[in-house]
Amino acid sequence: MIYIVRHGKTELNRANVLQGRSDYPLNGDGILQAKEAADSMGAIWFDYVYSSPLVRAVRTARIIAPYACPVIDERLIEMDYGPYEGTDLGNLPSEILFFFSDFVHNPAPDGMEQLSSVVGRVGRFLEEIRNLEGNILICTHAIAMKGILEYLTPDSNGAYWSKYIGNCAVYVAENSDGRIGIPKEWQPLEQQRISER
Repeated sequence: MIYIVRHGKTELNRANVLQGRSDYPLNGDGILQAKEAADSMGAIWFDYVYSSPLVRAVRTARIIAPYACPVIDERLIEMDYGPYEGTDLGNLPSEILFFFSDFVHNPAPDGMEQLSSVVGRVGRFLEEIRNLEGNILICTHAIAMKGILEYLTPDSNGAYWSKYIGNCAVYVAENSDGRIGIPKEWQPLEQQRISER
């Protein structure tokens, strides 16, 4: 199984700004969120642990799987917001509002990474791990995570781009014989079924 987790909360998340590749650590709430995610997956042993290089994702991975040393993969890093990094989400410039109004058809403004680039790099990562056996933990970021979900859900037609994914949200996908299934949002009852297998 593959478990895809967004990192816990940071002070920039709390401030409601575009965090992007700013390397902020988890705050107190974020540490608690990561511990709660760890508790919900307590019966699962992760054979492989991967993380974005940003400290908030690495710390989340270490809290969930304290026995593992996360493998850092640059392809799991957050979308590059370029000159818009740190922008107040409550006071966005018109070009960002235009982009956010239709992620599928409106390109990202100049200086920002395009969503197709996000999907391309996380897709290359997934192709490299698809033949691994055992449980895999991936700790990443909201937009990178949406890119993973888009890559693994060909019929989504961009639906994940506008979906809210909270801090320490978890999606899980079957991984068997080199085939990765459609991810589903993690549910406590699902955790119980998996731990009984």
